[in-house]
Amino acid sequence: MTAESAAAAVQATVYGYPRQGPNRELKKAIEGYWQGRVTADALRRTAAGLRRSTWRHLADAGLGEVPTGDFSYYDHVLDTTVMVGAIPDRHRAAVQEDALQGYFAMARGTQEAAPLEMTKWFDTNYHYLVPELGPDTVFAADSGKQTAELREALALGHTPRPVLVGPVTYLLLAKPAPGVAVDFQPLTLLDRLLPVYAEVLADLRAAGAEWVQLDEPALVQDRTPAELNAAARAYRDLGRLADRPKLLVASYFDRLGEALPVLAKAPVDGLALDFTGPAAANLDDLAAAGGLPGKRLVAGVVDGRNVWVNDLKNSLTTLATLLGLADRVDVAASCSLLHVPLDAAVERDIEPQILRWLAFARQKTAEIVTLSRALAQGADTIAAELAANRADLASRAGSPITHDPAVRARASAVTAADTRRSQPYPRRSAAQRAHLRLPLLPTTTIGSFPQTGELRTARADVRAGRTDEETYERRIEAEIREVIAFQEKTGLDVLVHGEPERNDMVQYFAEQLTGYLATRHGWVQSYGTRYVRPPILAGDISRPEPMTVRWTRYAQSLTDRPVKGMLTGPVTMLAWSFVRDDQPLAETARQVALALRDEVNDLEAAGTSVIQVDEPALRETLPLRAADRPAYLAWATEAFRLTTAGVRPDTQIHTHMCYAEFGDIVQAIDDLDADVISLEAARSHMRVARELARHGYPREAGPGVYDIHSPRIPATAEAAALLRAGLEALPAERLWVNPDCGLKTRTWPEVRASLENLVAAAREVRGALPSETP
Repeated sequence: MTAESAAAAVQATVYGYPRQGPNRELKKAIEGYWQGRVTADALRRTAAGLRRSTWRHLADAGLGEVPTGDFSYYDHVLDTTVMVGAIPDRHRAAVQEDALQGYFAMARGTQEAAPLEMTKWFDTNYHYLVPELGPDTVFAADSGKQTAELREALALGHTPRPVLVGPVTYLLLAKPAPGVAVDFQPLTLLDRLLPVYAEVLADLRAAGAEWVQLDEPALVQDRTPAELNAAARAYRDLGRLADRPKLLVASYFDRLGEALPVLAKAPVDGLALDFTGPAAANLDDLAAAGGLPGKRLVAGVVDGRNVWVNDLKNSLTTLATLLGLADRVDVAASCSLLHVPLDAAVERDIEPQILRWLAFARQKTAEIVTLSRALAQGADTIAAELAANRADLASRAGSPITHDPAVRARASAVTAADTRRSQPYPRRSAAQRAHLRLPLLPTTTIGSFPQTGELRTARADVRAGRTDEETYERRIEAEIREVIAFQEKTGLDVLVHGEPERNDMVQYFAEQLTGYLATRHGWVQSYGTRYVRPPILAGDISRPEPMTVRWTRYAQSLTDRPVKGMLTGPVTMLAWSFVRDDQPLAETARQVALALRDEVNDLEAAGTSVIQVDEPALRETLPLRAADRPAYLAWATEAFRLTTAGVRPDTQIHTHMCYAEFGDIVQAIDDLDADVISLEAARSHMRVARELARHGYPREAGPGVYDIHSPRIPATAEAAALLRAGLEALPAERLWVNPDCGLKTRTWPEVRASLENLVAAAREVRGALPSETP
């Protein structure tokens, strides 16, 4: 096909779309089902309605092909586990008895059976449920969900393209099941898995699929020759199937690198590639590989992970180059639009001119359609759109919001001395022990306590003017008094104020810092029914006034036990926001760190002896390619130390991380120079404690003994067993006892029982320690 005919055949499409609905209808229906207020049939009707409205919107917007199968009640990787029959033994009976309840049991656990482990989807803030596999795993095809949603879309008159997690990525994301040797490699099951995928593909073809998309984002990471050979074998075998739809293999989040020629040579019908950010290198790599003669290319030129408007002119230049490298070129976002909010047009609190800088899922869909029209019919057909786009880009670049000379001067003046504590850890540790006088195995929580409906209503009322500020503050004080009293009665050693005034651990701070924009409806799925509203980092950052001192000081006035000051760290403030794309992340991180440093110093001046600066996103933001990691870790750890290094030696600095693969960043954790780190460990059975021990981590750590992302209440014996496993790796004088994460998503009955058991477990294990333990 010539470039002219390829252009004439251009279509617009997307890889996936937000699932929740305009008003988070899916979240409400699922949580109602869990609480018994919504029937399974009603939940299914809500889900079907959301799928129907999404497909209709995409088709009406001008997409020639809509995705199916990307919808999920909880997680698309969990859906794949169901599709291939890899149900853990502990959940098999529940799934067989009631498929929907069994599905949620795998995600959330039950009192009798622990859930699947949860971790981050590559370098995003989306969490997936980790498949558990072993040498005895038997796969069995179950394409019911995938074929049903395909038939739904066909019946509505759409041209659907089912989207599946590819077999290689599925196995590379999996871990050895409990009881399986830790060195077991799930990828060795590929030959056993491929026939199952072949059966699913045949089912989809029989149901009417012309194309099926197989997502292989794991191939953008550094891969061994054996892993690349496995990918080649997988797509050789699937491509040679006689009974299959056309296959589109998709990758995103980074460049494919050495995997690109592997997929380009495979007997598949097309590739979908990311051409944004670091993945822009795919353009040169594709040309060097000889392009995709005779194949379809879906070009991801609209950033699916950030919220800034597309530079239409630059994207058209990229697309014009790609026309000569494939038989057919279609236009798409760089990845699923799952990672951005639904619609910027509903935001009423953002200045209209600034709102024109932003593109959420609906606006990105419109950009994709505009680009496809220009590619097919010529740039003259979108002259008005190009002129408006140039004006919006210029408006943002020249805005005083984006540049504050005082902030930039302060950041430029930072020296290495500003990032070092005044004394080394051994001396600090001795000073902190003398000052805090904590027992062995001290108990604490990560920060937040349950966010009840009453609290959320109180915040909404004061924001809407239905309640005055004084009444609201009395309500917050009452909640803090209750939280402190409960912790004292339960016997926790280091307390928290519970964060009742905070809507979100990033948004709360963003709303008090200059340079950030907050949305009212910008919800993005983090995991399951947990949605967050990432703020938008639009300009230079500073802190006009203290943000947390008042409530921390009030909590400390209620008790003689230490109360932690609670802050979100600079890397997480970036990772869980939509960041600037007009300056290096390191520069933005330094600005945020300096603003937080002011808060840390004010907390200390107010009498706070323990200050926790959370960095759960440190591992999440780690670049996917190893070559890019040293530079990132250098500025990320520097930003944390810049935040915390100004305090006295006897002030104890904590940090917290959760739901990530910590083994890759143990040295970076060490480089933070925090006095205490708390980490997720319950679902991963204390693996992180062993990783810290192997590294020789010299400071204190609290690997979690209570999985807060499940409604299960861990028994005292269960928490004690995890704590003893932690003691096998770390000495008692350096081990803390805490939950995996904050408690805001749990109910008070769950929290009361679980923390009482946690404290009882700490006392039980502490009492059994040798008397000579320091």
